[in-house]
Order: sequence, then C-alpha cells, then structure tokens
Amino acid sequence: MFQRLSNSWELVKASAAVLRSDKELVIFPIVSAVGSVIVLATFAIPMFLAGMFDSMYVDGKGFQPLGMLVAFLFYLVQYTVISFANTALVGAALIRLRGGDPTVADGFRIASQRLGPILGYALIAATVGTVLRVITERVGIIGRIVISLIGFAWVIATYLVVPVLAAEDIGPVDAVKRSTQLLKSTWGEQLVGNAGVNAVFGLMMFGVFLVGIPLIVLAVVSESLVLVGIVVLLVVLAALALGVISSALTGIYSAAVYRFAAEGEVAGGFSAEMIQSAFRTKK
Repeated sequence: MFQRLSNSWELVKASAAVLRSDKELVIFPIVSAVGSVIVLATFAIPMFLAGMFDSMYVDGKGFQPLGMLVAFLFYLVQYTVISFANTALVGAALIRLRGGDPTVADGFRIASQRLGPILGYALIAATVGTVLRVITERVGIIGRIVISLIGFAWVIATYLVVPVLAAEDIGPVDAVKRSTQLLKSTWGEQLVGNAGVNAVFGLMMFGVFLVGIPLIVLAVVSESLVLVGIVVLLVVLAALALGVISSALTGIYSAAVYRFAAEGEVAGGFSAEMIQSAFRTKK
C-alpha cells in the first residue's frame, strides 16, 4: 500500500511539473466545473419549481419513465461539457509533452475540432450510465455488486478515450475500441487500475475535512456568524482548489499514459516505470 502511495506521489510531482510549465491548463477544469454546475442548475431548478421530482422517482420502484428520460438527458449534457473540457485539457497537455508550448486557445481549438466525436461519446456514456443506474435500482445487493464491477470495467476500458479523441481522427465507437486496445496491448488482458493521482488528492481532501469540520464546530461554538462564514468559506475554497488541481493533474497524467501506450514515448518528468504503474495485471 505504501509503495503504491509513493508511486502515486511521484505521478503527482511529474504531472505538477507539467502544470507549472503551463499554468493555464488549470482553466479547463474550472470551465468543466462551472459548466457542470450550470447544467445541474438548468435541470434541477425548473424541475424543483414544477414539483416533478416525486413523479420521476418512487421509493421502492426506482426511476419512472420520465425520470429515466431526464436522467439520460442530464447525463448526456453533463458528459458533453466534461468531455469537451477534458479533451481541451488533454490536447493541450499532449502539445506540451511533445515539446510544444500550448495555449488555452489551442486546447479549445482541438476540442472544437472533435466536437462531433465528443458528442457521440457523450451519447454512449450517457446510455451506459443511465442503463447501469436503472438496473442498480431494480436488483438486490448481489446484483448491485455485479453492476458495480461492470461499471468499474467500463471506467478502465474507457480510460484513454479522451486522449484518443484529442489525438486521433476517429469516431466515438472506434475511440472506445482504441482505448481498450491500447490498454490491452500495453498492460495485458487482465488489467486493473492502480493507485494514481486521485489517491493522493483523496487523502488531501480527507485532510481538509478532517481539519475543517472541527474548525467549523469551534466557530459555531463561538457564536460568531462572521467567523462561521469565514471558516466555511475557507474550507469550501480549499476543497474546490484541490478538486480543480486534481482534475488538471489527472488530465495531464492521462495524456502521458496515452503517449506512452500509443507512441512509446515519455516526457515532462515522467518515466516508463512511472507510467507502467497506471495499471497492473490481475493475479
């Protein structure tokens, strides 16, 4: 476990070195986060005001037809926004890893040129997400475990889809196939995800709340609304900052993994051994 965390920390440092060279890469996760909030508000606020939530989901019966449709549309729009921003991030990161000097405009240009495949992949991901969610609501504990394993396998299989969309002129279905093929040819048939950038930031986020919650409690005990507001704001800002940086480093890392798998090249402080630790073979 400690070895994996050590490897993850090395990945964070290598990805951070690229981010320091191109600090503007952090813009893409911010755009993704803001876009996601806007999408959520666009769906949630009208439905709340119209009192539609009760008709979409029934306790014990799960999502109703209207709920399934709304969930699918929400997933579709949300995945489109996130995939667009991530493609822009990874596209810009690939320029840096290949020795270039990317700009924010370069990233958005790459994503705009691949908008069709991005929409297609969002449609596929939304369909998979909706189907898995609906099935999960209708099966027992064993079924939920099986669905969770299927979902995990889907996440692994599509790990390189965004870099593929950013770097290769192919459609969404072929992008999924290409991602799977690259992973199998580089890491083998029976592969599973290893600890990565998210493991380190997960611990950091835990630390933020571990420190933040007691501070909020102390502020509440002090009966000072101003102090409570300041502490809550600082905790939220710290969590948001960690989330944005984590997303940026994860995108950079996925670009490095793709370049290693597709081109056999490493750069930007990454090593072949470091990239190999992205996945491991099942025992």
